[in-house]
Amino acid sequence: MQATPTQRTGKGGFFASLREALRGTEMDFTSGPLGRGILLLAVPMMLEMLGEALFALTDAFFVARLGPAALATVGLTESLLEVVYAIAVGLGMATTALVARRVGEKDRRGAAATAVQALGVAACLGCLLALLGVLAAPRLLRLMGADAATVAAGSGYTRWVYAGIPWVVLLFVGNAVFRGAGDASKAMRALWVANLINMLLDPCLIFGLGPFPRLGLEGAAVATNIGRATGVLYLFSRLARAGPHLALTRTDLRLQPQVVRRLLRLSVGGVGQFLIATASYIGLVRVLSTFGGATLAGYVVAIRIVIFVIMPSWGLSSAAATLVGQNLGARNPERAARAVWLTGVYNMILMGTITLVFLFLSRRIVTLFTQDPAVLPTAAAALRIVSYGYVFYAWGMVMTNAFNGAGDTTTPSWINLVAFWLFQLPVAWLLSRTLGLGPHGVFWAIALAYSLSAVIGVAVFRRGLWRRRQV
Repeated sequence: MQATPTQRTGKGGFFASLREALRGTEMDFTSGPLGRGILLLAVPMMLEMLGEALFALTDAFFVARLGPAALATVGLTESLLEVVYAIAVGLGMATTALVARRVGEKDRRGAAATAVQALGVAACLGCLLALLGVLAAPRLLRLMGADAATVAAGSGYTRWVYAGIPWVVLLFVGNAVFRGAGDASKAMRALWVANLINMLLDPCLIFGLGPFPRLGLEGAAVATNIGRATGVLYLFSRLARAGPHLALTRTDLRLQPQVVRRLLRLSVGGVGQFLIATASYIGLVRVLSTFGGATLAGYVVAIRIVIFVIMPSWGLSSAAATLVGQNLGARNPERAARAVWLTGVYNMILMGTITLVFLFLSRRIVTLFTQDPAVLPTAAAALRIVSYGYVFYAWGMVMTNAFNGAGDTTTPSWINLVAFWLFQLPVAWLLSRTLGLGPHGVFWAIALAYSLSAVIGVAVFRRGLWRRRQV
């Protein structure tokens, strides 16, 4: 049989596959070349994650013009919003695992039912969290150590951020549906539509350009909410149309308690693993806040840049979740394992390249966001030191996604508990305060924790218990 253009190796085959990845593919990921399968999934997933990171980076770019106090407010608000992200991503991981398994089993009705139930759960959770966040915004800022002036100036921004939580959760879960189905290009487009609107509205609403009102810091939150809401509407419009991987019918719109129970059961582990990781971030912010507002502002700038560059790597590693889930559904665990190891190699190369960039250009990169002499040195040091753990963390991300794709959301929770709570937080305090390394001690603790999580993840994956996971 003669190979099709997209199956051939070489320049023509690669670019044909790249175009297919961006346009949308009908490939069966339970057969065919694994390298091509990873490419078709990873390219839109990387661009999707890049789009997610752009939300934070765009806001940081414009908010930095309002001064260190505004940046500190954003950092405090975002550190608490990380808990919401943990819930959204955890539910999304469960959704991807179940949709991918049903697709691998060629159970289209089961995949569609899972998608509808997941979005219903996301909407209910998002509205509940938004209500709690809006009502408790000033109290939450005080809890994070904000002074009276910061609480007074930042409460409006924080309320607007929390009012947009339903769009956050729905966007994460909606994208998870398409990733599990193997149609990652639609998830990518939703994020880029949302980002385009956010980038256009951010300067207009923050600084009052043209006919727009000058909302200051609150304008950043309003722009982000409008962008995310538009992305969600785009996803719903795509779900309403039958596609090669997913087709909804009216019967899928009814409540199916057994599917909801399965989703919630898997989500507990998914939420737990990210809640553990992101809650440790709150602990790090609390440690860094003891070194002053300028140090915290530097860390906020650095972490936004880190998120921007790590998100594509997370997108690449997310290909492992879809491939593992679908191939386990097709009863082919050996192919699932090969996909994980190959994805790990690709991700290690990507993260190694990012490390080299940060080692030599960290200060120059930071100056794109701030030239404040009190903020710049801390931000540059954070980029450089944290990057030492990236090559290891590349494998850690792939292992986490592999477990989640198999429906084993518990194992990554234990790995994160050990690496980020039992190790990272005590070491951060020890190095920064007891041994006198200051903020640099916190950055070293992050790099070491990344490395530890990868070592544990690879060791547990090699045991192979994930192969027998039923969902």
